[in-house]
Amino acid sequence: MTGEAIPVVWTFHAASEDDTRRLGEAIGAAALSGLVIALVGQLGAGKTRLVRAIADGAGVRDQIVNSPTYVLVQEYHGRLPIYHFDTYRLRSLDEFIELGAEEYLGADGVCCIEWADRVADVLPPDVLRIEIAVVGRDDRRFGITANGPTSASVLFKFRTALS
Repeated sequence: MTGEAIPVVWTFHAASEDDTRRLGEAIGAAALSGLVIALVGQLGAGKTRLVRAIADGAGVRDQIVNSPTYVLVQEYHGRLPIYHFDTYRLRSLDEFIELGAEEYLGADGVCCIEWADRVADVLPPDVLRIEIAVVGRDDRRFGITANGPTSASVLFKFRTALS
């Protein structure tokens, strides 16, 4: 035994936007300080919609959650702070680091990173990775992988809440 964390994998099928909202709210309600959520999916897959629901579940109220495509990072305040990154327009890992990413990743909040595959090399090992596949107009398949103790604990909590 090497002591390495064994990834925990779960798939969630959302047949509607309401199902996506329920998933996100359950993730937000289960979120723990220090959680990093890596979101991966094509344009229009629903990454921002999922972050909006995560923020709702984490108690973010009266704040509009939009894609931070042009500002690159947004902060929202609820039960836990939510740091919402969009790395789509970044040209390099250095730009992500220059945003102060390391400070956000080590902060007492939840980091939601859209297009996380572009910055995967600088993310911590304990990440909740959510791959979103477009199945139909409103159908989505969420492949969710927890890679460490914090992400596994959160996955267990929200998976149980959705059962």
